[in-house]
Amino acid sequence: MFTILWDNDGVLVDTEGLYFRASQTVLKTVGVDLTVEQFKDISLRRGGSTLILATEAGISDDEVAELRTIRNRIYADLLRARSCVVQGAEDVLQALHGRVRMGVVTSSRRDHFEIAHAKSGLTKYMDFIITHEEYQHSKPHPEPYLTALKRYGLRPEECIVVEDSERGLASATAAGLKCLIVLSEWTKDGDFRGACRVLEDIRDVPDEVLTLANRV
Repeated sequence: MFTILWDNDGVLVDTEGLYFRASQTVLKTVGVDLTVEQFKDISLRRGGSTLILATEAGISDDEVAELRTIRNRIYADLLRARSCVVQGAEDVLQALHGRVRMGVVTSSRRDHFEIAHAKSGLTKYMDFIITHEEYQHSKPHPEPYLTALKRYGLRPEECIVVEDSERGLASATAAGLKCLIVLSEWTKDGDFRGACRVLEDIRDVPDEVLTLANRV
């Protein structure tokens, strides 16, 4: 069966802004002012941690580790505070459920993923979920998607990835997978020349996926 490998943050749940706020808050406590452009470049393009800015400012490794703990706690609290499901996401998953196999491949920690989806209603449509703890190298490294392919016996030519970021596109293509990009407010100015299609709305995904599935 044809398989969709969904990214999570920015595709199914609108969480990038919350992660930015959490990161900006903790960095400010050590005198580092995180800008939107820095966040986009370090996190969404390169797949790095913005806490490197603290290291570059002379903050010790132990202090950075504490900042990470505080950042994760603030982010978890922000996730709990409101629903962040992308508009149209559940309609799309419902329309595709049973017609294709679906799984999530995310760089999110398992606890953050579960908080974001505690009331989302989206995970019931998924056949599997792979989070940060299940591989060593995060996106843009191909390991997250290679892990999914190996663990579930998936053939690359029978899969499509849905991503929103440059780091996600790089990860998917390095794993030999076709990738659809759904633009978000945080990634709409990215370079997505390696994608098979760039879409404005998640609700455009089913037509693209089913067209590809019928060609396999």
